Amino acid sequence: MTTAVGLRRATFTLLAGGLAAQAIPLTLGPWLTRLYTPEDFGSYHLFAAVAANVAVVACARYEFALPLARDDAEATSLRALSLWLLAGCTLLAALGGAAWAWHSGQHWPLWLPLAVLALGAVSLATLVATRAQRFRALAAGRVLQHGGGALAQAGAGVAQAGVTGLIVAPLAAALATAALLRLPLRGWWQVSRQRLVAVARRHREFPLLNTPHAFAGALQDTLAVSLIAATLGPAAAGFWGLTMRYLKAPATLVGGAVSQALYPRLAAGGQVTAAARADVRRVMLALAAVATPLVLALWLAAPWAFARVFGPQWQAAGDLARALAVYIGVHFVASPLAVVTMAWNAQAWALKLALVGQGVFVLSLAAGLAWGGLRGAGWAVSAGMALYFGWYFWRLATWPVAAA
Repeated sequence: MTTAVGLRRATFTLLAGGLAAQAIPLTLGPWLTRLYTPEDFGSYHLFAAVAANVAVVACARYEFALPLARDDAEATSLRALSLWLLAGCTLLAALGGAAWAWHSGQHWPLWLPLAVLALGAVSLATLVATRAQRFRALAAGRVLQHGGGALAQAGAGVAQAGVTGLIVAPLAAALATAALLRLPLRGWWQVSRQRLVAVARRHREFPLLNTPHAFAGALQDTLAVSLIAATLGPAAAGFWGLTMRYLKAPATLVGGAVSQALYPRLAAGGQVTAAARADVRRVMLALAAVATPLVLALWLAAPWAFARVFGPQWQAAGDLARALAVYIGVHFVASPLAVVTMAWNAQAWALKLALVGQGVFVLSLAAGLAWGGLRGAGWAVSAGMALYFGWYFWRLATWPVAAA
């Protein structure tokens, strides 16, 4: 079992890699907003949201069972099962991408199957490395995926590749990341059907409970971008996408590192202990201490900062950032906590609560758009999600512990 010192060391290793991974795209952002138009970003964020929505369930979430595997043989079977499912999902994505391209009259939706394959492979490779606790490789992978993708987008922008450049660049970086993390591929198709069926049944709570949970979470982003684009146009979707990309970057950085270190520690315990609940409380308090000044900074300076950094054409994104500040703060705290209910075998409860949360988000967004456009949507989302996440934090902090 990972010790408290080991948890801190793993977290700091992943944080270091995540910091470099986020620093590159954040630094290049002001350049990218001058290489691409808000309309380009709107189309890209719509594609990215759809691709992520499919990819997040491409392995039926069986990859997240890898840290729980009892031995290497079971882990091998889980990996093979995940790869079979990813292959099937990629084929379905090819059909969906072709239909999307035909309906929209655009060629860039044809990249959808490669996006699903790349993102699904990275997710599987990440959990393989997490099981092995290869935290340095995970840190390097994050730098390559996020930093390398942004650098490639900048190169594509200089070449005036438009939306296609925005899409293809991060896909190439994702495939390279899966290779860096050494996703094992040798002989996966030779695992017997009996072993695949056995491991699928043993971990059936992941496709039955965690898959709809993850899909609903990703669907939130897809619906948001689609609703904004349909209501206010692709430029507004570009403002939303850029704002979310920058404001959620701290949560991606810290949340990914904390969750990858916390999950093996909680899963190793096998049950909810007082010590495990104390770990979760400490994580929440530490994250809240970081989130509070972030919210205050957005309230005070977001409109000025966005116009100054990204150019005057992005002023509306700064107004939106101010309105979303509270939502960003609570999301920052909640981001790494999704692994808690997986480790505590509470995925059914988490799914029900998440569905409520998706409903609150979409209804708040729609009401805000009708009330006050893009800025009104931001304030409405902040209000609705603050109530939702407040309840979620309280439940985790008071979770019943197993009898001694």
